[in-house]
Amino acid sequence: MALTRRNFVHTVGLGTAGALTATLIGSRGRENFIWSALEPTLHAVDPGMIVISSNENPMGPGAKVIAAIQSAFGADGGRPGRYSGGARDLIDALAKKHGVKPENIVLGCGSTQILRSVTHVFTAKDKPLVATIPTYEECADYATLMGNKVVGVALDSEFKPDLDRLADASQGAGLVFYCNPSNPSSTFAGARATRDFIAKLNSQSPGTTILVDEAYFHYVTDPDHETFIPMAVQNPRVIVARTFSKAYGMAGLRIGYAVGHAETIKQLASWDAGSGTSSLNVLAMAGAIAAVEQGDAFITKERARNAAVRDFSMKWFSDRGMKPTDSQANFMFVNIGRPVREFRDACRKKNVVVARDFPPFEKTHCRIAFGTMDEMQKAVKVFGEVLGKSAAAAA
Repeated sequence: MALTRRNFVHTVGLGTAGALTATLIGSRGRENFIWSALEPTLHAVDPGMIVISSNENPMGPGAKVIAAIQSAFGADGGRPGRYSGGARDLIDALAKKHGVKPENIVLGCGSTQILRSVTHVFTAKDKPLVATIPTYEECADYATLMGNKVVGVALDSEFKPDLDRLADASQGAGLVFYCNPSNPSSTFAGARATRDFIAKLNSQSPGTTILVDEAYFHYVTDPDHETFIPMAVQNPRVIVARTFSKAYGMAGLRIGYAVGHAETIKQLASWDAGSGTSSLNVLAMAGAIAAVEQGDAFITKERARNAAVRDFSMKWFSDRGMKPTDSQANFMFVNIGRPVREFRDACRKKNVVVARDFPPFEKTHCRIAFGTMDEMQKAVKVFGEVLGKSAAAAA
């Protein structure tokens, strides 16, 4: 079923909170489409295809979110025909949740817009962007588009950020992009190490801003874990990005936000990071408000579900001598010992979609998102067929 306005309105308007609605809102496979053109149409999920390429929540949003989106159409269906309204309601809900003031929050069309806005405001020709290699490419690609220098710092032997090297490389930089847990490596730097890193960078390079991307924050199970939102509110050189696209299961609605010092947020808002502007839509905001107000039970359940699938999937590879990174997210980065394109193409022929290349590890490591347990049980059978004897040895 093609994703069209007519289909979407019909599906949501019927009041059906079934798999199709959750799939459309979760927009499974769309990152893969955007980045590598592996999805040839606007189908979010092809029939019979297991899409574990884009780090989405395979369950979609909660029932309260779907109900809120249905209600947002209004009795006559006319509300989406008006330009965006309700941004302040969402900001107020987020401020209450995080214990901050509304002026500490700015909204964006997914965290993508937040990342671009921060890159635009804090990098320049003489103020480069610094990030690990590899990492999520949005900030680096946007800085490059503007003609601003990008400095990459290699991950350590455990595929974690080398924080001392990262701090040293960031002296004089305009912006450090610090994705934690990191995409695509799925690894995590603990709260204590992160605090020390930020303190060192603030001391060595007081004019450098640190963007802490907490897109996968809700999936972390390591006990040395905390949000850096409280620090960002106090420190004008720290910004935290959050999204509803991951654990909340709302990737297809494109809604995210940043939290920071009031003056820093004012800078971002002045460059249109989406605070009540036309970049947002009423359905996304209604769903996001419901997601915030539904409480922590949904996220707690999703974290537990993901952890079980994560442990099963990582064990399958580990038992066959293919080492995955220490995942603290809803995906893993695993050494399959062969070119990813070869593996990806073979899997796709068997109706399993895994992620694009991530240089410089495109010859060895594949990023695999965690679907449902049923999906992963089916997927590993395909992996075993594609990887051959090496995968079957310990079966």
